[in-house]
Amino acid sequence: MKPAPFDYYAPSTIEEACGLLAEAGGGATILAGGQTLMPLLALRMSQPFLLVDINRIAALKGISRSAGSTRIGPITRQNEAIADATLGSAQPLLVTAVKHVGHHQTRNRGTIGGSIALGEPAAELPATAVALGASVEVRSAKRGKRRIAAEELYLGPYATALEFDELVTDIHVPEWPTGTRWMFRELAQRPGDFALVGLTGAITVQDGKVSRAGLAWFGMGPTPIKARQAEAALLGQSLDQLDHAAIAELAVADTAPFDDHHATSEYRRTVGRRMFARALRETLEAKA
Repeated sequence: MKPAPFDYYAPSTIEEACGLLAEAGGGATILAGGQTLMPLLALRMSQPFLLVDINRIAALKGISRSAGSTRIGPITRQNEAIADATLGSAQPLLVTAVKHVGHHQTRNRGTIGGSIALGEPAAELPATAVALGASVEVRSAKRGKRRIAAEELYLGPYATALEFDELVTDIHVPEWPTGTRWMFRELAQRPGDFALVGLTGAITVQDGKVSRAGLAWFGMGPTPIKARQAEAALLGQSLDQLDHAAIAELAVADTAPFDDHHATSEYRRTVGRRMFARALRETLEAKA
């Protein structure tokens, strides 16, 4: 099939892009990597009358590190993120997650911001942003700038707190302290497929006790889901006294899996429970 007719603009500044979004009144769609958008256009599942290509906006590219945080430009390609030494040093969990996104070919075009802004419930990057306590900075021509915590960004399947005239301009990921251990697991039918069950997170251990935890599920509900009960249960616990199975039960209790043609909700809960318990044990037994 062919896309429905649309106008095309390729602005060179953030201000110009935001102006176009505001003028379109909800009829515009942003083109970044296009790995999701282009098939939707071809199938006419998305029919904007204006396509705003943001790939020429230099301010939306790149990765930098400042005191306590890493800034990622939203149109940074996924393979660029994997190869970036700064990101690998400051945010190893994020790099691990990106390596599981799609395939090498799609990661050449797919962007970090595109995945996080889309909010696919079974995708790696939205959940990892939630687990790490990341936030997105957005801009509107009418309302200016605001920052949204990743855990507040996702409202439902492909539904986010972004307004129609807002453009993601920065992704901020806080750095975790020394003694942090990273946890990432996913089960998919084939490499590159969306996860049937996925788990991502960070656990900080100091003086033999858990001092901080950030954990999130993907593929286990309508949005990325923070494992709040498990996080709370871990805090202050000595590593040699942890009941991994009990904490896994708490983690799964926060999920809302569903039945589909790939797996049942009960299958997802069972796999998630076992995945979490094993991942927690292996993560905490490993050296930081």
